[in-house]
Amino acid sequence: MKPLIRIGAVIRKELREIVRRPGALLSLTLGPLAVMALFGLGFTGARQPVDIVIVIPPGIEISKDPAVYQKVAGGTTHIVGVTEDVSAARAQLQRGDVDMVVIAPSDYRQRLERGEQAVVVAETNELDPVQQGINAAVADIMTRELNSEIIRVAAEQGQAQILASGQAKATIKPEVVARPFRVDVKDQAGIDPTLLIFYTPAVLALVLQHLGVTLTALSMVRERLSGAVDIFRVAPISAVELLVGKYVAYAILGLAVALLVVLGTTNGLHLPFAGSVASFGLAVVLLTFASLGLGLLISLVADSERQAVQLSMLVLLASMFFSGFVLPVHEFREPVKSLAYILPVTYGIEIFQQEMLRGSLREQWMQAALLAIGTVLFMLSAARMRRVLRGVH
Repeated sequence: MKPLIRIGAVIRKELREIVRRPGALLSLTLGPLAVMALFGLGFTGARQPVDIVIVIPPGIEISKDPAVYQKVAGGTTHIVGVTEDVSAARAQLQRGDVDMVVIAPSDYRQRLERGEQAVVVAETNELDPVQQGINAAVADIMTRELNSEIIRVAAEQGQAQILASGQAKATIKPEVVARPFRVDVKDQAGIDPTLLIFYTPAVLALVLQHLGVTLTALSMVRERLSGAVDIFRVAPISAVELLVGKYVAYAILGLAVALLVVLGTTNGLHLPFAGSVASFGLAVVLLTFASLGLGLLISLVADSERQAVQLSMLVLLASMFFSGFVLPVHEFREPVKSLAYILPVTYGIEIFQQEMLRGSLREQWMQAALLAIGTVLFMLSAARMRRVLRGVH
């Protein structure tokens, strides 16, 4: 029973220190949640329509009514106006008054008569690569819709000629000839994929890792500064026992926070929870285990509180950018994609989203990978703890 008594003493010591500093605990837990809540309340997830001015060169027999092009473009764009002056339209683009200038080809009729495609030029002045991609997609959509509109007008004229010649009435409408297919999008996920629903599991995973890393990152640094390490060196406690005690103490805290957050989101915000409680609980335990190992390793490597805080912030920044929280992991190139899977939160986000929203985990190997990461971090921390207790730097 002596190892259990020594581990229990470490657990009581760590929990007592946490209770004495409730402000730090609240800031670590509620701070990220408050920031994410403000993000969820303030971010709509909807892009503004692309403002477009259309240039119709003189002499072209094309409609100059903006309402016609607005009907063709749909809700993704806003037709600011139709003009014949290319220079004035480009000046608007340079000033930032519009997002795109679409210039109709002056020789489109001659090209069509020769059996060639006419080229519609779309000019933008955008620095944001994401918005530039959206602008290019909008230009492509407008071109396809204009093609369909031309086919519709041609079909309408052809049917009018058929009726004028006294032949049988055409049974297919011009709209169907121009657009024979339409799309009906159905999401088989079984939920309404709003931003709040989608990001809540990711926020939970990020908060759990941040809590585990930050709390434990300062643990051994404080022990060295307070002189407690010297006591541990002569005390009848092994490095593994000391490490297990710290793991259990901070795991109790992390699991309690996870429980409160899950209950608050499912009961308070009425967000869906479609998965198994046991499977989700296992994922929480594995993420907590790996996060504590990462934090303790930082604590054992850092030689000051400042360095421990800096390393913890680097882990948080890496988790924000590379874990799939902001951008999907599969959009990264190698070797960055492989490095992303070193972070425990990468697995936590994917597992939490699938368990809470889909109801089942597709990639069962992720739990094994999370366990492997936690085990490796525990072994590295144990090896480093032995060196610290022996006074080896």
